[in-house]
Amino acid sequence: MRYTATPLKGLLVAETERKSDSRGYFSRWFCVQEAAQQELCAGIVQVNAAFNEFQGTLRGLHWQSPPFGEVKLVRCISGAIFDIAVDLRPESETYLQWYGLELSPENGLMLCIPKGFAHGYLTLRDDSEVLYFVSQFHEPSAEKGARWDDPAFGITWPDAGPLIISDKDRGHPPFGGL
Repeated sequence: MRYTATPLKGLLVAETERKSDSRGYFSRWFCVQEAAQQELCAGIVQVNAAFNEFQGTLRGLHWQSPPFGEVKLVRCISGAIFDIAVDLRPESETYLQWYGLELSPENGLMLCIPKGFAHGYLTLRDDSEVLYFVSQFHEPSAEKGARWDDPAFGITWPDAGPLIISDKDRGHPPFGGL
C-alpha cells in the first residue's frame, strides 16, 4: 500500500497496489505492520458495512467522543462516494478544516481517518457500498454528530449536495466541540 499525506495532519489516503493478470487482480487492503508504521493502527476490532441504494444519500458527520475515539479506514466497494473528514482536535493546526475525495472500486483509494475527526460521505452513484475498518467497538453513549452543512466547517459538497438525509443526521446540532 502507498500512503499519501493530506493537508490535515494525520489524515492519509491509502492506495492499494493491484497485481493483475488474466484472472483479474489481487490487492491487499490492510496490513497491521504497514498501518502501525503510519500510526494508524490501534488494533482493528470491527469491520462495518453501509449500503446506500440511491445517489445523493448522505451519512454523517459522525464521531465517537473520547475515550471511545476511533481510527477508521474507509473504502468504497461498489458505486462511488465523496468521503469527508473534519479535524475536530482543538490543539491541531488544522482544527475545523475538512478534506474530501472520491472513493470508488475503480480508483482503489481508502481514507485513513485518525481519532478526533468527524466522518461523513455523500453517494455519487446508486448502489454504493462502503466498508469501515475501525479500531474501537461502537459505544452508543459516545455517539456524536454535527450537521453536514454546519458553517463551522464550510464543506463544499459535490453536485447538488445531499438529497437523502436521515432524521438523525438532519437533527444534529451545530458543532460545539468533541
